[in-house]
Amino acid sequence: MDFQRFYGGREPYAYQFLGAHPEGHGYTFRVFAPSASRVSLIGEFNGWQEWDLYRIYDGNFWEIHDDDALPGQMYKYRVYTKNGSYTEHCDPYGFGMEKRPAFASILRDMSDYTFEDEEWMKTRTDCICGPLSIYEVHLGSFKKPSDEPDAWYTYEELIPYLIPYVKENGYNYLEFMPLNEYPSDESWGYQSTGLFSPTSRYGTATGLKKLVDACHQAGIGVIMDFVPVHFAVDSYALRQFDGTALYEYPNDAVGVSEWGSCNFMHSRPEVRSFLTSAANYWLTEYHIDGLRMDAISRIIYWQGNEGRGINHIAVDFLKSMNRILKELHPTALLAAEDSTSFPGVTKPVWEGGLGFDYKWDLGWMNDTLNYFRLDPEYRTDNYHKLTFSMMYFYNDRFLLPLSHDEVVHGKATIMQKMNGQYEDKFPQARALYLYMYGHPGKKLNFCGNELGQLREWDEKREPDWDILEYPIHDAFHRFMRDLNLTYQSHPAFYEKDYAPDGFMWLDCHQEARCLYAFERRGGGERLLFLFNFSDETQAKFPLAIDGATSLKLLMHSERDIYGGTLTLDEKEEVKPVRGVYSFTLPRYSAVCYQIKEVPHGSAHEASPCRIPDPASSQKNS
Repeated sequence: MDFQRFYGGREPYAYQFLGAHPEGHGYTFRVFAPSASRVSLIGEFNGWQEWDLYRIYDGNFWEIHDDDALPGQMYKYRVYTKNGSYTEHCDPYGFGMEKRPAFASILRDMSDYTFEDEEWMKTRTDCICGPLSIYEVHLGSFKKPSDEPDAWYTYEELIPYLIPYVKENGYNYLEFMPLNEYPSDESWGYQSTGLFSPTSRYGTATGLKKLVDACHQAGIGVIMDFVPVHFAVDSYALRQFDGTALYEYPNDAVGVSEWGSCNFMHSRPEVRSFLTSAANYWLTEYHIDGLRMDAISRIIYWQGNEGRGINHIAVDFLKSMNRILKELHPTALLAAEDSTSFPGVTKPVWEGGLGFDYKWDLGWMNDTLNYFRLDPEYRTDNYHKLTFSMMYFYNDRFLLPLSHDEVVHGKATIMQKMNGQYEDKFPQARALYLYMYGHPGKKLNFCGNELGQLREWDEKREPDWDILEYPIHDAFHRFMRDLNLTYQSHPAFYEKDYAPDGFMWLDCHQEARCLYAFERRGGGERLLFLFNFSDETQAKFPLAIDGATSLKLLMHSERDIYGGTLTLDEKEEVKPVRGVYSFTLPRYSAVCYQIKEVPHGSAHEASPCRIPDPASSQKNS
């Protein structure tokens, strides 16, 4: 470890020095506890008897070696304060932990697995110009061996269930909710006690590596939720680790989060190195393809409150960490879950930005879901909830999420949020999703949404897979699968997500009829999207489409195979009459056409995908 970088808050490999590592015979244990008066080691290898560590380097680090320690054995530190009292702690840099409520760290040999994903790692990209359709999943509830709350499949056991399902349904990335160790099942991993420990609920570090490796060999990328904002209050973890506020703020006014957890003190260089090393650890040791960083607004602003001002030191930490991560892993994805309008979230650090690749568009999510909650008679007055997103879209590189946060805690599922009675919810949900996939920006959908589930997500239960026995749910599931596969196979859906010439409104002033029309371009392809979000069939909707000779149907949300009312011939092409197309759109429907052009000298020429600068894109929009 580079101690100068560690004390400068810029060390991404602190985990290779701190923690417990096999060296010669046995393991060497090292811990950072500058204010401790004494640190001792207890574990299975020494009969849980205290062995004192000795100070090394500048006296802030403690070390001991044991020849008899073996992989899989448990250990803890007893950290003594200056008044002689002690607290038993798990290892802050430990690579494994017991299943809650126990908390001993577990010795791991991180070299005991060899990945076989060389081709994936060589060819993966940040997906900015490619398709990115993410299936978000909580590993403990995707599939369960029994109905018992504590019954979970291991990482390896999930491989034959999870990977074929994701492939069959057209997603190309998985996003796992946090896999670090955590004490409370209900926190889903967002309040950590072991930021370097894959949760023992699902097995071991090697098991997680096998799962990620299998995903890569199947052509599926893996993103993991990472929480650099706060940690669990449990006394055995980071809180008051050496008898002082080593990782957290000493002042509760800024040290306690809205969730009652401890906020990391991002102004302390050792904490910066801890978090930067943790992020790098998952990307390096597990070949994770990206990190979605939770609650970034709580780093940007004090306690997430814009009224309290910008936390400039914490913002500087984000820039430093992201810059280091991108230097080490240029093709890894860094996504910010941030609901603020703070500028430059996805702008490179060297240009003054925070250095993320993507930002969750929570404004789009809220406006869209609120629109679909409305009775159709009120959608006229709220028509521009669905056009507003394109007013700011090129400020950042946005990702469109319908995540776990939208289907818990009394918010209702996506399907339930649709206005009206049971039968009316399905056509609206199909239209919503075609709108989402047609809209610029990468996509994220939470496990169970694709079933049209009507029960909120519960971390203790599987999704209601059995509802696919009902034809209307099975048809919706088929629609979601076909939508993903269509998205993946047509570059106009994704190639120019962040280039202003990849999107164009054709008609966004049909307030009285709740009609919308836009065009997407990319890869030498043009796609037309039409939407009728009213509860009445809308006939004679005219559109003049520059350079188009005919339209080929790609997706129609009202096809009978999706639970709709129309039997359609996919091969039939729509032709204009005197240069104008006229459409009849059923109630609550969405359509996607491929635009056929005049060959040679058409209005649209193919252009290569270039990664745009969000700021310059905004200037040109």
